[in-house]
Amino acid sequence: MANGGGGGGGSTSGGGGGGGSSLRMSSNIHANHLSLDASSSSSSSSSSSSSSSSSSSVHEPKMDALIIPVTMEVPCDSRGQRMWWAFLASSMVTFFGGLFIILLWRTLKYLWTVCCHCGGKTKEAQKINNGSSQADGTLKPVDEKEEAVAAEVGWMTSVKDWAGVMISAQTLTGRVLVVLVFALSIGALVIYFIDSSNPIESCQNFYKDFTLQIDMAFNVFFLLYFGLRFIAANDKLWFWLEVNSVVDFFTVPPVFVSVYLNRSWLGLRFLRALRLIQFSEILQFLNILKTSNSIKLVNLLSIFISTWLTAAGFIHLVENSGDPWENFQNNQALTYWECVYLLMVTMSTVGYGDVYAKTTLGRLFMVFFILGGLAMFARYVPEIAALILNRNKFGGTFNKHGGRKHIVVCGHITLESVSNFLKDFLHKDRDDVNVEIVFLHNISPNLELEALFKRHFTQVEFYQGSVLNPHDLARVKIESADACLILANKYCADPDAEDASNIMRVISIKNYHPKIRIITQMLQYHNKAHLLNIPSWNWKEGDDAICLAELKLGFIAQSCLAQGLSTMLANLFSMRSFIKIEEDTWQKYYLEGVSNEMYTEYLSSAFVGLSFPTVCELCFVKLKLLMIAIEYKSANRESRILINPGNHLKIQEGTLGFFIASDAKEVKRAFFYCKACHDDITDPKRIKKCGCKRLIYFEDEQPSTLSPKKKQRNGGMRNSPSSSPKLMRHDPLLIPGNDQIDNMDSNVKKYDSTGMFHWCAPKEIEKVILTRSEAAMTVLSGHVVVCIFGDVSSALIGLRNLVMPLRASNFHYHELKHIVFVGSIEYLKREWETLHNFPKVSILPGTPLSRADLRAVNINLCDMCVILSANQNNIDDTSLQDKECILASLNIKSMQFDDSIGVLQANSQGFTPPGMDRSSPDNSPVHGMLRQPSITTGVNIPIITELVNDTNVQFLDQDDDDDPDTELYLTQPFACGTAFAVSVLDSLMSATYFNDNILTLIRTLVTGGATPELEALIAEENALRGGYSTPQTLANRDRCRVAQLALLDGPFADLGDGGCYGDLFCKALKTYNMLCFGIYRLRDAHLSAPSQCTKRYVITNPPYEFELVPTDLIFCLMQFDHNAGQSRASLSHSSHSSQSSSKKSSSVHSIPSTANRPNRPKSRESRDKQNATRMNRMGQAEKKWFTDEPDNAYPRNIQIKPMSTHMANQINQYKSTSSLIPPIREVEDEC
Repeated sequence: MANGGGGGGGSTSGGGGGGGSSLRMSSNIHANHLSLDASSSSSSSSSSSSSSSSSSSVHEPKMDALIIPVTMEVPCDSRGQRMWWAFLASSMVTFFGGLFIILLWRTLKYLWTVCCHCGGKTKEAQKINNGSSQADGTLKPVDEKEEAVAAEVGWMTSVKDWAGVMISAQTLTGRVLVVLVFALSIGALVIYFIDSSNPIESCQNFYKDFTLQIDMAFNVFFLLYFGLRFIAANDKLWFWLEVNSVVDFFTVPPVFVSVYLNRSWLGLRFLRALRLIQFSEILQFLNILKTSNSIKLVNLLSIFISTWLTAAGFIHLVENSGDPWENFQNNQALTYWECVYLLMVTMSTVGYGDVYAKTTLGRLFMVFFILGGLAMFARYVPEIAALILNRNKFGGTFNKHGGRKHIVVCGHITLESVSNFLKDFLHKDRDDVNVEIVFLHNISPNLELEALFKRHFTQVEFYQGSVLNPHDLARVKIESADACLILANKYCADPDAEDASNIMRVISIKNYHPKIRIITQMLQYHNKAHLLNIPSWNWKEGDDAICLAELKLGFIAQSCLAQGLSTMLANLFSMRSFIKIEEDTWQKYYLEGVSNEMYTEYLSSAFVGLSFPTVCELCFVKLKLLMIAIEYKSANRESRILINPGNHLKIQEGTLGFFIASDAKEVKRAFFYCKACHDDITDPKRIKKCGCKRLIYFEDEQPSTLSPKKKQRNGGMRNSPSSSPKLMRHDPLLIPGNDQIDNMDSNVKKYDSTGMFHWCAPKEIEKVILTRSEAAMTVLSGHVVVCIFGDVSSALIGLRNLVMPLRASNFHYHELKHIVFVGSIEYLKREWETLHNFPKVSILPGTPLSRADLRAVNINLCDMCVILSANQNNIDDTSLQDKECILASLNIKSMQFDDSIGVLQANSQGFTPPGMDRSSPDNSPVHGMLRQPSITTGVNIPIITELVNDTNVQFLDQDDDDDPDTELYLTQPFACGTAFAVSVLDSLMSATYFNDNILTLIRTLVTGGATPELEALIAEENALRGGYSTPQTLANRDRCRVAQLALLDGPFADLGDGGCYGDLFCKALKTYNMLCFGIYRLRDAHLSAPSQCTKRYVITNPPYEFELVPTDLIFCLMQFDHNAGQSRASLSHSSHSSQSSSKKSSSVHSIPSTANRPNRPKSRESRDKQNATRMNRMGQAEKKWFTDEPDNAYPRNIQIKPMSTHMANQINQYKSTSSLIPPIREVEDEC
C-alpha cells in the first residue's frame, strides 16, 4: 500500500500513486520509501522481479525483494507513471477551449454584424436609385428572411426563458432544482472528505467503487444543470468566468477521465466547498431566513467556512504531492483536517509551528493567503460573534407556560416607565398575580433596564421587535395574550405625533388579532376619537384608552371643588405599601391613608334586599370596609356603576361592590360575610368562609374582576328609576319640581344634549376678554383663576377637560364657579373653539408672572388658583421643564394684600358654612364667629401646580424638609394637594387591566360625567351640542358629587371637637345620605400649641375611632339637591360693594323639617328697592359682559367672597361646599 503522507521519487507513484497486482518492498536505505510497481500479467511466471527494484540495494547485503500481494481491481501502468496531468489537462482544455469558442463566436458575430451593416447601407442606396417599384420586388425575399429569423429568435427566446425559470427558483420546480443542486454539491464535498484519507492518486475500478459511482452520478447532474445555466445566461462570456462555472470546470471533467483511466485523483475537488456561499440563498428560498440579521449571519458564516475549507484543500493537495520541479520529492504526509487546522492558526496569526508548509507551492500560497485570510478573520469573526450574541439575547419566540396568562407591553419602553409599571403591577397587595409580562420594543434595553428585567426574570421577558411587524407579533404570541398594554411618552415635544404612533400600534395589533384586548395611553383628548374609527375597537369588550390630559385636568378640576381630592384619588388607584411611623406627626396619619386602594368584590347574599346606606354602614362598622359604589343590573340586564346611590336602592343577588381598603384580602370579608355565623363577631379578621351554606360565586352572570369582559359604561352615578324596577322613591322627574317645569317650558337650551353639562350658545372670544381695568372694576370672588403658560406654537393641553367638570349639570347654575384664564391670548384663541359653549368663562390677556394681572383678577379672593404650562415638554433639560410653573407659584406666594375691600357680609353669596350666618333666626349665636380681615399674604391662597418632573416638587415649598430623592407621594406639596404630576397616572394601566370598572369609576368622578356616548358626539362635532330640557336629560343631573363638609360649625359641630370619625360617618349617612371617605386636616392640628400654618393634608378612609378636630374638612359624596336650584346668587359690582356689605343677608339657612319654610326676612319694600338698584346698574353699563344665557337680564354673575377670621382662612373651603348639604336650602329672593 502506498504511503499517502510520505514523498515518492523517480518513476514510482510514491506520495499517493501506484498500481499493479503486487507490492514489492526493498531495503533501499537512501530512498527510505515504499515503491509500488506494476506487475506483469497473471501467468505461472509471475515470480520474476522487475529490474528497478532489484537495483535498489546499495550498502546493504543483497536480499530478495519482499513481495506483499495486493488484490487490485484493474492493472495500472506497468511503469508506475503518475497521470495527474491528464486530469488537470481535461479541466484546462474544457475551460480554455470553451473560452476560445465563445470569443471566436463573438468575433465572427461582430464581423457579420459589420458586414450586414455595410450591405444594408448599399441596399438602401440602391433602393433610392432604382425607385419604389423596383424596391417592392427586391424587398420581398428580404421580408421572408426576416420572418425566418424572427421565428428562429422566438424559439431560442422561449428555450432561454424556460431555462431561466428553471434555475431562478421562481417556481416550485425551480426551487426544488436549486435546492437539489446545492444538496448534491454538499454531498460531493462529503465524498471528497472521505476520499481525502486515501492517497492523492490511486487506481480504482469504477464498476466496484461505490463512492466513485455516486460521485459520477452527481457530476452528470451538475453537467446538465451547467447546460441549463449556459442556455439561460445573457452574457456567455461572463457566465464562463463565474465562480460556479469554474468549480464545474475543475470538478466535472476529471470524473470522466477517472472512469477512462481506471484511476482517481483528488485534485481540485475541494472547490466544491465554494458552493457553501449560496447557503443563505437556499435558506431564503425555503423561507427559513426572514430577518436581515439572520441573513447577514448566514452569509458571513458561509463565506468564512467556504474560504477556509477551499484553502485547506489546496494545501492538502500540494503538500501531499510535492513540487513538480522537485520531482515530487519534497512532499509531506498531511491529512485534510490537519490542513484545516493549519489554515485556522494561520488566519488567526497564532502560528504554533507544529504544522507548516514544506513545499514551495504551499509556502507561496500561504504568503498570499495570510494577507486575505487575516483581513477576513479580523472582520468576519467579531461581526459573527456580535450577531450571534445579539440574536440570542432578545430574539427568539415567547413560550407560554401552561396555566399562566401573559400580557404584551409595548410603546414607550424606558427605565422610568417600566419601573413605574412593574412597581404597581407586581405589588404585593394584589392577590397572586399569575401573569407573565412580555415587553416588546424595537430598541434593545440599556444596562439599567436590562438589570431591571433580570430582577423580575420569573415574570418578565423582553423581546426586540415592533408591534407594526406581524412576525414580531407572532413571536410574542399576541393571539393568546390576555391583553396588550401600550405606554405613551408623557414628556414628548409633540403629543399629537405620539398619539398617532400609538393609534398605529393599535391598528396593527387589531389587524393581526381583532379580539385582543388593548389598553392604551393617549396624551390628547381629541385624539381618542380616532380610536373609534378602528372597526374592531370595542370598549364594551375591554378596550380602553386612558387619556392622560383628560384625567390630569379632571383631577385638578376636582381640586378646585374640594382641595386635596386629586391627591386622595391618585393614592386610591396606586398601589402603596404601608409605612408605619411611631411619631405623632402628620406623616403618620397621611401614610395610613396612603396604604388604601380601590378594590371590587361581589357582595354576600346576606346583603340582598338591604338599602345601599345600610350595607355601607354595616361594611364600615363591622367589616372595616368602605363601600362607595356598586355595579347595578337593570331589568334589561344592562350594568351600570352607581356611586352612593342613596337609600332608595336595594342590593340584588350578585352585586359587585367597590371598596376602599388596604388589602385585597380584607375585601373578601364582604363576600364571605354571613349573618348567621358572623353577626356576633367583633374582630373582622375572623370573618372567613363559613360552612353553614355554600357561597355562590356569580361567574355565570358577572365576569370576575380579572376578566377582560367590559361592563357597560354610561357615566354611572345616575339614580334613575329606569335603571331598575326596584327603585321606589319620590323622584322629581316623576313629579317635577317648579324649577324643572320652568326649565322645560322656557324652551331655552341650558344643558348639552346629554344633560350632563351646563351649556350656552357659542360666544365670540372678544365678548369674554377683560382688560386689566375692567377686571379690576369687577369684584371677582369665589372664582377659579387658571394661570396658563403657552404661545402660538405650544401644543394644546385641552382646557375643555378642565372646564367640563366645573360645569357639570349636578351643580345648579348659581353654584358654578366663575373661571378666569390668565395667559397669552394667542394660545387661548386656539383653545377657545372647545370652550365657547361653557358659561361663566372670562379671559384676561397677560402673563401669570405679572402681579398686576393677578391683582386685577382678585387672586386673593379666589377659591383656587391653577397653574398650567403648555411649554413643559419643549426643553431638553428635565430640571427646567417646570420653571414657569414654579416661578408663578413662588410669585403668588410672595404677594401681599391689604384689606381694601371692606367688611363684607360673609354670606352675601350663599357660601357661608351653616351656622355662621348670625342673621339667620334658625341658628344660635353660639355658631357665630367674629370676622377678621381677609387673606393678606399669598401663602394662604389655595394653589395647585402641575409638574412634569417629579423631583421639581422640592422647589414649590421653601419651608418643607423634603429630601430631593423622596418619592412624589411622600412629599408635602403632594400630600397637601398643592402639586400634581402626570406620572401618578401610570398606575391606571395596571389598575385598568385588573379591573376595568376602576377606570370607569375614576373617569366618572373626575370628568363630571363624561360617557362613551358623549365622546362619540364630540368626535363628530368637536364641541358640545345644546339640547332642550326633557325629563330624560334632566334625569342625568341626578347624580352625586364630591364636596367638603366643615366641622367647625353646623349640624356636625358636636362631633368636631373630640368626636369619632365613625360616628360622623354614620350620622351623615343616615341623616343626609352623605358618604364620607376622608379628612382634609390642618398640618399642625396634632400639635398642642396653636400654629399659624394653614397647610392641610389628606387622610384617606380613617378608622372608626379616629378622633376629629374642629378645623377638619370632611370629603364626602353628596346627593343632588333638586330644590337648591330655586335659589339665585345675588350679583354685585365693585362700586356697590360697601353698600351691599351693609345690607342684611339675602338668603336664609334653615334645617329642613316637615313644617313649612321660615318666612323670608325681606319685606316687599326692600325687595322692590333692590330691584330698582339692579335695573339702574344694568342701564348704566357701557359694555355688556355676559357669561350667562343670552336672555339673562343681569350683568356678570360675580361671586363675592365672604370675609372671615384667621380660623376661617384655615377652613375657607366652607364657603362653597358646606352650604350644599341637602337639608340646608337657599331661598330665592322674590322680585
